[in-house]
Amino acid sequence: MKSLKESRALSFVALALIYAAATVAGVTVYRAAELDFWLSLLIADAVATVVIFIFSLIFENASVYDPYWSVQPPVILIAFAVGRGLNLFGALLITVVSFWAARLTANWAYTFHGLNHQDWRYTMLNEKTGAFYPVINFVGIHMVPTLVVYGCILPAVYAIREGLSANLFSIAFLCLSLGGAIMQGVADIEMHSYRKNRESAFIRRGLWKYSRHPNYLGEILMWWGVGLSVVSADPSRWWLLAGAVANTLLFLTVSIPMADRRQAGKAGFDEYKQQTRMLLPIRR
Repeated sequence: MKSLKESRALSFVALALIYAAATVAGVTVYRAAELDFWLSLLIADAVATVVIFIFSLIFENASVYDPYWSVQPPVILIAFAVGRGLNLFGALLITVVSFWAARLTANWAYTFHGLNHQDWRYTMLNEKTGAFYPVINFVGIHMVPTLVVYGCILPAVYAIREGLSANLFSIAFLCLSLGGAIMQGVADIEMHSYRKNRESAFIRRGLWKYSRHPNYLGEILMWWGVGLSVVSADPSRWWLLAGAVANTLLFLTVSIPMADRRQAGKAGFDEYKQQTRMLLPIRR
């Protein structure tokens, strides 16, 4: 186990097998469940997450879950598209989501050092919560993100199942999603370059000059674009925007505060915070 976790190549292989097992479990449960598609999908998604969670316990590393955020959406959309007459709107949704997923997964792979490395946030939560960490691990690290991304991808699943047709607003919002994904990519590249040099305590160039979290902003825009593109095509399904709302709240109440607290220990953070907006570069 130790040699596997220390080997980057073997860790990749282990994760590929784990995610294959999770996919088989999810598909099996979905096919066995004779419920409305959204409920069957929810249960299948939760079961796949439980499989990932079990392996995170085996490897004593919650970061086994990390790729799930970006791997789950395209797998779900492609699975629903198989055997259906896919129209232009469905094809565009799959293309945009797949582009987002490929870029985000590639960024994860670039920063992945092996199963001996765990995200600093999970380690911090373990240290702070102690005996309650197993519950925090299952609910907060695994299940809540799964439910959020499930909500984000549900509008696209609905559009593909129902064969919705896009209008001009739908196309415009998909462009917003694509722009958000590109923004994330640019922000990640700029951050990787900064980390190689560390010329200052805080990154203040490119997109990071105008926003402390342009990568998070891109993620928020990505899912608002997907949700609004579908609701534009079928306004009666306005409640499908719940996923985008939940995603935004997750970043505003959890991800961004955690990142800012980590940065707050550096000298000059207060000045940096005053000079650089949290998300949108809008001065009060």
